[in-house]
Amino acid sequence: MTQVLTVELPSPESAIALAGPQEANLKQLSKHTGTSIVLRGQQVLISGSDAQMRRCKDLIDLLKPYWEAGSPVTSVDIQTVSHAWDTQRQVELQALQSDVLARTRRGEAVRAKTLRQRHYIQAIRSHDLTFCIGPAGTGKTYLAAVVAVQALLNNEYERLILTRPAVEAGERLGFLPGDLQQKINPYLRPLYDALYEFLDAEKIPSLMERGVIEVAPLAYMRGRTLNNAFVILDEAQNTTPAQMKMVLTRLGFQSRMVVTGDVTQTDLPHYQQSGLAVAEKILHRVEGIAFCHLNASDVVRHPLVQRIVAAYERQEQSTPLRSPDLRSSDRP
Repeated sequence: MTQVLTVELPSPESAIALAGPQEANLKQLSKHTGTSIVLRGQQVLISGSDAQMRRCKDLIDLLKPYWEAGSPVTSVDIQTVSHAWDTQRQVELQALQSDVLARTRRGEAVRAKTLRQRHYIQAIRSHDLTFCIGPAGTGKTYLAAVVAVQALLNNEYERLILTRPAVEAGERLGFLPGDLQQKINPYLRPLYDALYEFLDAEKIPSLMERGVIEVAPLAYMRGRTLNNAFVILDEAQNTTPAQMKMVLTRLGFQSRMVVTGDVTQTDLPHYQQSGLAVAEKILHRVEGIAFCHLNASDVVRHPLVQRIVAAYERQEQSTPLRSPDLRSSDRP
């Protein structure tokens, strides 16, 4: 006779949050634990061996901070709690779930979604220079912007500087219409998007006019010393080694810098080394510098993105992908 373990949920909202769209979360839990899971009203019925049912029950309990409040449980949440259970890192998981980094203008709590993301945030908080390398969708830029905006609002820094190389235009933006800000906006849109999550849209132009927030292409960092500033260099895989050295040496007193990028998606010519890859080789043992690596399991976009990134990672391991004609419009 098949054994059945019943988990009682406190409300219909918690049942919906745990089950996910079309019960996708229950299917994922079933796949992770080897159990059969059925939702009946506010009851979760789990069948399988004793060990399988115990593991499934433990994972549901570890997800409780999300579903109990009616917050949607995601596939990344399930993967994270499963990894924490397998590696006996439940205490670290609880710290991740309780650490609210910030709240958006809509009141939504922002937390690290994976253990590696939490390590990344801890590195930013404890190091003056942090590199984060990982594929698209892992939260590299977004999490750095969250920490930076909160530090700015807490008056820990006088300025927030966001920069990235405009490689697609070869750093020559003159052919585009408009003034400088209008020319560079297409390249810096992801950084603006993060700002608008936490700051009123009406306030951002004023902060930019006063120089409190500066968004500029990398070429405009040359010759400056960035004191009392939080600096984010995004898309760093598109810097040359000389550009990377230039921007790293801009770091001034009472300043912090975060460098993010994906070394598998460089838009540089095939003969040009990526400044990010070179920096990791040169600086990985330098005291005071942190290197964090995120991977496909940290992708917090559509579940299909996670599978796409994983497929490319497998391909890279067997046959490195490198095309002299690869451009950003052709990137996965």
